[in-house]
Amino acid sequence: MKVSMMHGAGGEAMNELLRELLSELSSKTSEKVYGLEGMDDGAVIDLNGSKIVFTTDSHAVEPIFFPGGDIGKLSICGTANDLAVMGARPLFFSNSMVIGEGFEIEDLKRIMKSMDEVLRELNAFLVTGDTKVLEREALRGVVINTSGIGIAEKPVYDSGLKPGDKIIVSGTIGDHGLCILCHREGFEFETPIFSDVSPVWEVVERALRTGGVTAMKDPTRGGLAAALNEMASKSGVRIEIEEELIPIKESVRSASEMLGIDPLEVANEGKVVMGVQRDRAEEVLEEIRKTKYGKDAMIIGEVKEGSKVIMRTRVGGRRIVDMPLGDPIPRVC
Repeated sequence: MKVSMMHGAGGEAMNELLRELLSELSSKTSEKVYGLEGMDDGAVIDLNGSKIVFTTDSHAVEPIFFPGGDIGKLSICGTANDLAVMGARPLFFSNSMVIGEGFEIEDLKRIMKSMDEVLRELNAFLVTGDTKVLEREALRGVVINTSGIGIAEKPVYDSGLKPGDKIIVSGTIGDHGLCILCHREGFEFETPIFSDVSPVWEVVERALRTGGVTAMKDPTRGGLAAALNEMASKSGVRIEIEEELIPIKESVRSASEMLGIDPLEVANEGKVVMGVQRDRAEEVLEEIRKTKYGKDAMIIGEVKEGSKVIMRTRVGGRRIVDMPLGDPIPRVC
């Protein structure tokens, strides 16, 4: 068996590969570390009573520059958002760049400027890094790995859902993946589609301050469908959502229908899906909507006893939302 593109697409194929690879590790972490066994967005390290959250992410998006962002903005947001959905304020980052020979230095400067803009918005810092250059035939463009460290007062895991919780998504879904596909393939629509790539810490911080958050996930590769399935499976619950309540821009909906793509399975890079206790959900929603990136937030469903993810369709039917095999759009992040 050989690695395929599906093994990096954020769905069941990737999860199977990870389980197989992790079985080769004999070393186990201490009881003070929540790490690989959780298959969460990062590790939590108990260091003298402080909850340190550590994560890493690699980015190979194609094209490197796209409407709404570029690989620099994406690389910081992707790692920062993994920290945020575990309840940690993003603080410090590393940046390792593998650059193809012949890549324009002015484009590298543009990428670094995009990184800096996000770091300033987060009041976070780039503190270390590494640079490698490969022959032009070995790599076209640039691949970036960023690692991040944050501190959480109380870590949030994607396995914390309880029956009765409401499910909130912080904004419209499918924007990033459809933007990448349309820009890469030259598809043009009446209304342009822009990536949603953005840091979600303000949204998360406002929700945590309000209280009642039980679980969080950023719906990147595999989209909302993958995120909800992971949360339901790890929490041992069923999630029921309403199709009518899921926020989707009309431009994304139209493009998805034309291209035969389910927007629920498409990557997002500036959204959070969270479980919130029933009695706090409306208050959390109200607070999220006050933030820069949470104006389109919606309560889209609730948690019940059982298993799987079920969606009530616009016409009143019910269908199972399966875990995608992988994101239908390759190299979105």
